Amino acid sequence: MANLQPHADTPMLLRIARIHDAAQGIRSLEFEQPDGSELPPFTPGSHIKVQVPNGLLRKYSLCNDASERHRYVIAVKRDAQGQGGSMSLCDDAKEGDLIPVGVPDNAFALVDNAKAYVFIAGGIGITPILSMIRSFGELSNAKWKLYYFTRSPETTAFLKELQAPEFKGKVKIHHDFGDPAKAFDLWPVLERPGDTHVYCCGPRGLMEAVRDMSGHWPATKMHFESFNEGGEVRADDKPFDVVLKGTGKRFQVPVGVSILNVLRQHGCNVPSSCESGTCGTCRTTLVSGEADHRDMVLLPEDLAHQVMICVSRAKSTELVIDL
Repeated sequence: MANLQPHADTPMLLRIARIHDAAQGIRSLEFEQPDGSELPPFTPGSHIKVQVPNGLLRKYSLCNDASERHRYVIAVKRDAQGQGGSMSLCDDAKEGDLIPVGVPDNAFALVDNAKAYVFIAGGIGITPILSMIRSFGELSNAKWKLYYFTRSPETTAFLKELQAPEFKGKVKIHHDFGDPAKAFDLWPVLERPGDTHVYCCGPRGLMEAVRDMSGHWPATKMHFESFNEGGEVRADDKPFDVVLKGTGKRFQVPVGVSILNVLRQHGCNVPSSCESGTCGTCRTTLVSGEADHRDMVLLPEDLAHQVMICVSRAKSTELVIDL
C-alpha cells in the first residue's frame, strides 16, 4: 500500500504496530508514533479520524485504556454494504504501514463521579464503552453494568476479556442469533430513572429503542454515540437548498451529502464533533422550512426552530438557517 499523506483532519502519520482479528468480521488495529514517542492524550469515549488506504476519512472510537500514552487501539467491523472505508482498512492496511490519523476528539465523554453507570452496546458499539470500563481499573469502586448485544459468540468482539472473573455480575452478554423474537428486553433496566448515567452505542435501531424507552429520564443522563456519519441515505431522499439567513447565500444539498459538508465545501467554518447526530455540537437555528430531523438530541419543543446539520435533511424544498 502506498503511504498516504496527512491533511488538515488527519495531521499525524502513525504506524500500524499490530493487526489482529477481534472477532469474526472485526479487525483490531493498534497505532503508534513511528519514533515510539507519546501520542496526544485522550479521554474515555474519544474517537479518532483515520484516512483509510483508499483515501476515505472514517471515524473510529478508541477502545484501549485512556491512561496509555504510546498507542491508540481501534476495532473495525468489515461492512461489505458500506461505502468502502471499513473494507479498505480491513483488507488493505498492513502492519508497518503509515496511516494519517487525527487528534482524538470526544463527543461521548464519560461523566466523572456519577453514582452509577449503565452501558448498552450493540455489535461494534462496544468500542468506546470498553475504553470507559477499562478506565475504571480493577480496584475501582465505580458501580456499573454492561448490556452487550451481538448476533453470536463468534461475532462478539472482546468476548474473552468481558467474560473475565473480575467482570462477573457486571457484564450481561446476549446473542439473538438474528432472531428478533430473541431480542433482550431492556425495559426493566430503564423503567425507573435514578442517579444512573446511561451510555448507549450501537446500531440505529438499538439507540432508537433505548431513546423511546428512556423518554421519562432526564436528558442529561442519557448519552448516545453513533458510527453512522452523515446519516443513512433513504429511498425517498431528495436534493434541497440550504439558505444562509445572514448572507442570503444558497447552496444545494445533494442526496448522500450532509448540510454540514456542503457548508464546509463553500468555506463555512461550522463547529461539529460526532457528525452522527448524537452530540449536539452542530445545533443550528432553523429560521424557516420543514426539517427532516434524524438526530438523537433535539427535544420535541426544539424541532420547529433548531436542526442538527450533520445528519438532518429537509422535507421542504429549502431550509433557511442562521449560523
